[in-house]
Amino acid sequence: MSDKHTSSTFDGDLKRLTGRLLEMGGLVEQQIASAMDALDTFDLPLVEQVLEGERRLNTMEVEIDEEVSNVIARRQPAARDLRFLMATSRCVTNLERAGDEASKIAKRIRSLAMNRAGRSVDIAEIKNSGEMALQILRRALDAFARMDTESARQIIRDDVSIDNEFRAFMRKLVTCMMEDPRSISAGLDYLFIAKAIERIGDHATNLAESVVYVVHGTDVRHQPLQRIEGMASDS
Repeated sequence: MSDKHTSSTFDGDLKRLTGRLLEMGGLVEQQIASAMDALDTFDLPLVEQVLEGERRLNTMEVEIDEEVSNVIARRQPAARDLRFLMATSRCVTNLERAGDEASKIAKRIRSLAMNRAGRSVDIAEIKNSGEMALQILRRALDAFARMDTESARQIIRDDVSIDNEFRAFMRKLVTCMMEDPRSISAGLDYLFIAKAIERIGDHATNLAESVVYVVHGTDVRHQPLQRIEGMASDS
């Protein structure tokens, strides 16, 4: 939050919450990156590392939400400050869910590591979409830290690319399973991984939508992209 308040301690509260949110976001980024590395290598110790990190994310979600509630109770904020606190809580929930998706990916990789038939499936689209989801999440966290609505709008546009990769992989996977029934079990694991990546992109997009909400006071969840595009740029 760049706006200054008459109360320096209130400013400190908001900056501390932003810092905690970015810390949690960094951990989620690490979880996703590790899960994608494990997908490349079938590294089971790395899989277990991702699964262990989920507990830390759960703890952080509870801690940050408690801090948000305490600030609201003490400061009784209004207007943009209240929107910021509500958006912070919303973003924390989305980060925790993105971390859950990373854990789901890790569990599927553990299953795939014991199924050699899965090694023959071309997963180029999964790798591409995983990298895109990770980049979108990083950009969404940066946009939230700077309250940059133009970057947020671009993230909302870019999420479509992840959806396109998911659909392309789905078509290829169905063909692969029809041609080789032995690949069906592994194919289902890859399907769940691809869907988890798509959801990570959705959670990152939700963070970007929260930026628009804080700055403009308009809730753009479930709104068409055209409406978001039509909103005024930052002054």
